[in-house]
Amino acid sequence: MQRKHKAIFLFLVCGIVLLIGGWFFLRSHDRVEQIALIHVDGVIVGGRGQGGLWGDGGGTDSIIRQIQAARDDETVRAVVIRINSPGGSAPASQEVGEELKKLRASGKVVFASMGDVAASGGYWIAALCDRIYANPGTITGSIGVYIPYANWQELLKKIGVSGEKIKSGPHKDMLSPERPMTEKERAIVQEMVDDLYEQFVAVVAEGRKMDPAKVRQLADGRIYTGRQARMAGLVDEMGTLEDAVHAAAKTAGIPGKPVLKEYGRSGFWEAVFGPSGQSLLGIFLGQLLQGMEGAQPSLHYPAGLPQLR
Repeated sequence: MQRKHKAIFLFLVCGIVLLIGGWFFLRSHDRVEQIALIHVDGVIVGGRGQGGLWGDGGGTDSIIRQIQAARDDETVRAVVIRINSPGGSAPASQEVGEELKKLRASGKVVFASMGDVAASGGYWIAALCDRIYANPGTITGSIGVYIPYANWQELLKKIGVSGEKIKSGPHKDMLSPERPMTEKERAIVQEMVDDLYEQFVAVVAEGRKMDPAKVRQLADGRIYTGRQARMAGLVDEMGTLEDAVHAAAKTAGIPGKPVLKEYGRSGFWEAVFGPSGQSLLGIFLGQLLQGMEGAQPSLHYPAGLPQLR
């Protein structure tokens, strides 16, 4: 009986020693100088993005949380932004860009690594990093802005559908697909596009240390391969994600093999139960409530946001 008690006691002692040793190992590992890897995948949109079982897509809430975590993490000396995005909304790209400025101001080294595509809004984000790495076949560029618009009036007439709106002003339903735009409205929209375009040019000129006139020559909306972009001065180096990570480590003065730290890739539990409002439960309840509410006065803009794609 005494042997049995001794064996149990020794087992418990060994377990406690292993737990304490593991805790100290993890604590010491956390103090190792690391490189944060943050992914920008898919269309860049504001808020929680395109929720699902495997993550938040290009939603700025998730991206910004990760950038802020890297900024506040004392063990992180450098950050690599891995971009696989065709672009997205202008305000969403701006939000991410502003957080990258704060990240760089905190003293962290910030490199961009372009994957298959890093165009328009994706390039906006890359331009605000210290250096940009791309593959020779990466699709990038597409520096420009557009606001989508479709006129379905004739189609609706053919199927006998007509609509009426009670609006607060003559331009409240501007860009509505149920009627053509007036010339004045076209001028208003063009002014918006031109203003956003100049903001984009200013970001590229500042980030790439390039004359705005030179940026405008490159920024006619066309896309470039990674190799063409490097020749044009829009990209710094040809290289893979691994190349970008090693270069960031060297610039930050991290010796040896870089240790990567990834933030916030949500899994099954978060997708189902939150915090994303685009979780499965959130989507189901939202659709249910929407169906119960019926028609409500709308304050949202009738067309899509300005697109950096």
